[in-house]
Amino acid sequence: MEQISNDSGWRGSPEGWLAAAYDLLLESGVDTVRISPLAKKLGLSRTSFYWFFKDREELLAALVARWRDKNTGNLVKQAEAYAETVVEAMLNVFDCWLDKSLFDSQSEFAIRSWALQSPDILAEVQKADQKRLDAMSQMFVRFGYKEGSADVRARTIYLVQIGYISMQTKEDLAVRMKRIPEYVEIFTGEAPEQRELDRFFARHGYSAG
Repeated sequence: MEQISNDSGWRGSPEGWLAAAYDLLLESGVDTVRISPLAKKLGLSRTSFYWFFKDREELLAALVARWRDKNTGNLVKQAEAYAETVVEAMLNVFDCWLDKSLFDSQSEFAIRSWALQSPDILAEVQKADQKRLDAMSQMFVRFGYKEGSADVRARTIYLVQIGYISMQTKEDLAVRMKRIPEYVEIFTGEAPEQRELDRFFARHGYSAG
């Protein structure tokens, strides 16, 4: 909820403070996410912050919750989404790597960097990793793969993508899309049909022609 005070004017909103904190986290790391720089960035008084958050720790917890709800929540949702074939299921997961509204790679990188200096955040990351891996492993089990194979396939997919993020790999969309069929076949053992690829390409605004 937005707040207005007659004695000190505009106080902002919790969403505004959180968005500014997110920007600082991405730009220069968690150490810079502090109340005074945020107030300056927003053009607000420092005391305005306390209308929405008890302290800096509560703001940082909100940043972690935002990352967890979006990245882990959507990855699990995509792994559990309806699919007629394992290839279609795999492409549902791949949506996360190409759609920023589903999975925020910049946030993922920033949170993992933060985890290097915070045991509490490391524990959050490890919990998220396990939840994501479990969801992808169960996706394969759903299509008849043995648990051991499902686990290894899920780990291979996930660790490759985390590697992309950690290395801050930048790929042209056309280059990545051309690799998708091979990725799918390597990860699932099944070659994608053209109609499956066409649906995937279409929802990401890509034309193979």
